[in-house]
Amino acid sequence: MDITLFSTNKEANFLQQYSNQIKINGLAAIDMQSTNQPQNSHTSTSRSSGSSEPCPAGTKWASRLLMECARAVSEKDSSKINHLLWMLNELASPYGDCEQKLASYFLQALFCKATDSGLRCYKTLTSVAEKSHSFDSARKLILKFQEVSPWTTFGHVASNGAILEALDGETKLHIIDISNTLCTQWPTLLEALATRNDETPHLKLTVVVTANIVKSVMKEIGQRMEKFARLMGVPFEINVISGLNNLGELTKEDLGVQEDEAIAVNCIGALRRIEVEERGAVIRMFQSLRPRVVTVVEEEADLFSSSVNHDFVKCFEECLRFYTLYFDMLEESFFPTSNERLMLERECSRSIVRVLGCDHHDHDDKNGGGECERRERGSQWSERLKEAFSPIGFSDDVVDDVKALLKRYRSGWALVLPPQGEDIDQTGVYLTWKEEPVVWASIWKPSN
Repeated sequence: MDITLFSTNKEANFLQQYSNQIKINGLAAIDMQSTNQPQNSHTSTSRSSGSSEPCPAGTKWASRLLMECARAVSEKDSSKINHLLWMLNELASPYGDCEQKLASYFLQALFCKATDSGLRCYKTLTSVAEKSHSFDSARKLILKFQEVSPWTTFGHVASNGAILEALDGETKLHIIDISNTLCTQWPTLLEALATRNDETPHLKLTVVVTANIVKSVMKEIGQRMEKFARLMGVPFEINVISGLNNLGELTKEDLGVQEDEAIAVNCIGALRRIEVEERGAVIRMFQSLRPRVVTVVEEEADLFSSSVNHDFVKCFEECLRFYTLYFDMLEESFFPTSNERLMLERECSRSIVRVLGCDHHDHDDKNGGGECERRERGSQWSERLKEAFSPIGFSDDVVDDVKALLKRYRSGWALVLPPQGEDIDQTGVYLTWKEEPVVWASIWKPSN
């Protein structure tokens, strides 16, 4: 495992010293466990934790070892932790196959959890990423990802279709964009507005950003959006709100909403970045805007329930399940040597450390912990949203647009609609990868 990949020199030296330490202690742990192995250990797998033989090629060895190490961390079994970290350190590599990469990035989170260094590591990873971030690199990465995978474009197409239908016929549109997608969603919507049969409406776009890595490029993005809107002949203005530490600080007054505007609130990957205890308040603030439509797109994973119950093993298992799907998708979508793929994996490493390596009290901007990463499943978001909104089904036209989009990509992707004609309280649509749901999209209107 190349543990200097995401670290400054100081942090790299610290991690390297610990890497050497766990190799030494790990050898002692093997001897200890071979003579003092618990008789009824529920952490054992089909491969004995006292064996250092690598798993056969082609087997899913990473999740097995990682889960065993997570249980050891949860139980504070120091000898087993040292041994398993040593084994994972020998097998993992951020430049290897999917199994080796999963082992590499989750090993980093386990190391942080075991040594209470998660917040320090997360700050370091974020700082390194921010220093190397630029508009050109971000643009190239996003465009390449959208070219090879519908992971983000699925939500863009579904949301744009819903917004255009909800605001049809209005002359003054105000879209409140709460996402970190660098406005890549909006050129196609501007094109659609430019080709409307009636008078071209005025569009005001308010972009709310909280991540420093996005703030640094928003000036350039805003200028390009204005230039593109002029080219399309769409009256346009863009406002960027970037002075917030987290979305819980956002108020109705910040958004500059006018009485004569038809409002749409667009949330793509935004709700999970709100602190859990503030989510209800933010949803009620959306309701106070009296929007015509609210679009919500979130990745399908439950990293909330286990965190509330302080169940580290369950949270680790769900996080591993989700990122195994994501890494599998990246492996099949990019060339092995793709720089874009490596950048996306580095981004995952920060999120994994954020979720697994930091304690709950670290998930606070006052501690420099950045934004929350507590994803919830579509069914869980639905329960929250139904307190202020009512769900709307996607029209046939929007569904057809999404299906047409998926045909542009490799096999393995599919759109799953809610069951029809059954008494099932299910909202939204799902993007699936190899029959596993990975992204959820939904439409909402204020409850009367």
